Amino acid sequence: MDGPALDDGSHGPARSTPNASRAGAPKSATAFFERPLFNDPAIRALEQVGVIDVGSNSVRMVVFDGAARSPAYFFNEKVLCGLGRGLATTGALNPEGRVRAMAAIRRFTLLAKGMNLQNLTMVATAAMREATDGPAFQAEVEAATKLRMLVIDGTEEARLSAQGVLTGWPEAAGLVCDIGGSSMELAEISEGTVHRCVTSPLGPFRLQQVKGGKKGMKTHVSNILKDLREQIGTHYDALYLVGGSWRALARLDMERRGYPLTVLHEYEMTPKSIRKTLDWIADNDLKALRAATSISAERISLVPLAAVVLRQMLAVFRPRHIYISSYGIREGILYDQMPDVLRSRDPLIEACRFSEHTNARMPGFGRKLFNFLLPLYKSAPTAKLRLMKAACLLHDVNWRAHPDYRAQACFDTATRANLGGLDHKGRIYLGLALMYRYKTSGIEDRMVAVSKLLSDDEIREAQMLGRAMRFGAMFSMDGPENAGELRFFPKKRVLELVLRPQTQALFSEVAEARFSSLAKVLDVKTIVRVSRNYSSSGASGSGGEGGAGSS
Repeated sequence: MDGPALDDGSHGPARSTPNASRAGAPKSATAFFERPLFNDPAIRALEQVGVIDVGSNSVRMVVFDGAARSPAYFFNEKVLCGLGRGLATTGALNPEGRVRAMAAIRRFTLLAKGMNLQNLTMVATAAMREATDGPAFQAEVEAATKLRMLVIDGTEEARLSAQGVLTGWPEAAGLVCDIGGSSMELAEISEGTVHRCVTSPLGPFRLQQVKGGKKGMKTHVSNILKDLREQIGTHYDALYLVGGSWRALARLDMERRGYPLTVLHEYEMTPKSIRKTLDWIADNDLKALRAATSISAERISLVPLAAVVLRQMLAVFRPRHIYISSYGIREGILYDQMPDVLRSRDPLIEACRFSEHTNARMPGFGRKLFNFLLPLYKSAPTAKLRLMKAACLLHDVNWRAHPDYRAQACFDTATRANLGGLDHKGRIYLGLALMYRYKTSGIEDRMVAVSKLLSDDEIREAQMLGRAMRFGAMFSMDGPENAGELRFFPKKRVLELVLRPQTQALFSEVAEARFSSLAKVLDVKTIVRVSRNYSSSGASGSGGEGGAGSS
């Protein structure tokens, strides 16, 4: 893949916060509007891509709509079968796990048939490749389902998991760590490419058999990780965690911190926070923690062993930033099927574009709105333009919601939607901007805690974007640029609207009120005038004819 290169060549990822540049993003405003791909035949073939993932702990089927670059989950179901439980002792698959796994795979096969799913891959990992009866169970499954089961080695598992991270994080650079029931894989990623890949027996099911108590466990894990470090190197600022046990630990970290946005994807932790959480877990009853977080009994039983591994990972590799990725091997299989032209697209922008295409009243209006508001963002960094573009594309997708709840629906769409390429601060910024698109009053009580993850300046900027969209979206139905042009002079503290003679009637009472609301947030004076020389490519430079009013 010709992936985005990091500007500084470092292992540290650029983040998508409102005030930070995101590597790989378009360098100009016009670059956000590449030709849509989701209607191309080659891309439409990815509309339904199914994966049955036969893991050591769970068996899951996911059906993706991948035509929009950011995976949408048409179907997602898992069964915690525990195929690899006891494998280190017996050398064979867990008998009960075999029965449960076969039942799950049979069900998934019938469901896929009911969906008329033409693109279905069944992949199996550590337990199946290591068990003495793995080949026999593989043959049994293939005979029952008429599907081929791909039993992949650890290096391939690491590669696919790392590709899953790149699916939602094109600019990711660092070390990917995917923990399953019977193994743990590491992969190096940078510049949109997977590099070195290694595998290890550090899955919780394997660790259950380690002797020597806590000290023996710590020594065992540390020795394996040091050997992995020799194979894959060090100096990784960023660690990307993939797998159910890591997600459970992250959810517990949120609980300890009282973190208000329980979206796991792109959740960021620090080594200090993780160590506090690991100590907190050790000091608390797992049943109580499970009740507080809704983590399954099977999953939380593996948390103490995963905690030992993560503590040693921090000691051996010393990452500065730790991120949770909800995307892994299944998304990596989807990524494998994407043509390069789709891989190179921004997952956030493509997902928002697709949402506008399918849900907005006037698909394509988001681009016009973006261009109309662009004068307000003359010197804005790429990251802010990117979020502005996403907001413009999403500004109308909740129009079917009840008017009394439309603002809340917009906020929830951004903060809780399955969107790749969007960190938590970006989600909240986007959610507030969309909320203020429809809402004139302040932040509701349930949004206050989440909003505190942003600075006061970032909240004000989101409000400004919302007010700007509120004005621009209703100023003209065929595109605001056909009715007028915005001009912003921040040093003079002036916001100017230049109208066309034929359309100056559009600037009546409601439009004027919304324009004034925008000016209030900007803390500027307004000038509104009509220009005979106005064209859709821009208003005249200074020779305006008459004024429709000023304040």
